[in-house]
Amino acid sequence: MPDPLVQRDGESDPANQALLADSVSLALLVLLETLSPAERLVFVLHDLFGLPYDEIAPVVGSTPSAARQLASRARRRVKGAELRGDNTDPLRQRAIVDAFFAATRAGDLEALVRVLHPDAVLRIDGGAAFPSASMVVRGAGKVAAQSGRGMKSLLARPEIVIHAAVVNGAPGVIVTVAGKAVTVMGFTFDDDRILEIDSISDPARVTGLTSAICGD
Repeated sequence: MPDPLVQRDGESDPANQALLADSVSLALLVLLETLSPAERLVFVLHDLFGLPYDEIAPVVGSTPSAARQLASRARRRVKGAELRGDNTDPLRQRAIVDAFFAATRAGDLEALVRVLHPDAVLRIDGGAAFPSASMVVRGAGKVAAQSGRGMKSLLARPEIVIHAAVVNGAPGVIVTVAGKAVTVMGFTFDDDRILEIDSISDPARVTGLTSAICGD
C-alpha cells in the first residue's frame, strides 16, 4: 500500500493539502491495479491521454465498440470508488472508528460486523520485521475475526495508547507503545460503515510517517 499522509487530528495547512493531493494520486494508481489489464489500458489511453477508440482497439485486440465498453466499465468502477465515503461527515466517521475500537477491545464480534461494510477489506503491512503479520483479509466476518484476534489482547495492555489522527484526509489512528508509534491505521468509509482498513506496522515506515508528529 502507498505511504499515506498522516496528520494530527484537526491539523490542516496548504502544504499538507498538497501532500494529500499526491496521496490521492497514489490511491488512484492502486485503484487502477484492480482493473483488468484491458480495462486499465483502455481507460488510461482514452480517458487520460485522449486517444480515440479506433486507435486503441488494435492495441487491446478488440473492436472500437468493445474498447468503448471496456472504458465505460472501468470508468464506472473508478468513479464508484472515488465517490465512496463522500456522504459521511468527519465527526460521524470518527464516531465509527471509535465504535470499531470499542468493539475490538470488548471482543464483540457482532458489534464489529455492524460497523463494517459487507465487502470490507483489511490490509496489514508488517514489513520485513514482521513478514508473517502481512496479509489481506476480505469480508466483514473475516475482518472482524482477524481484528478481534489481533487487537483485543494488545489493547488490554496499559502501555498501549490509541491517538486520533487524520490519515489521507479521513479519521485514522496512531497506536503507541510506551510513547513509541508502532502502528498507523487508515480507514475508508462507505456511508456509515468501514469499507477498507489499512494497517501499517512496518517499523521503518511507521517511524517515517509519524516522526514529525510523535518525535520518534
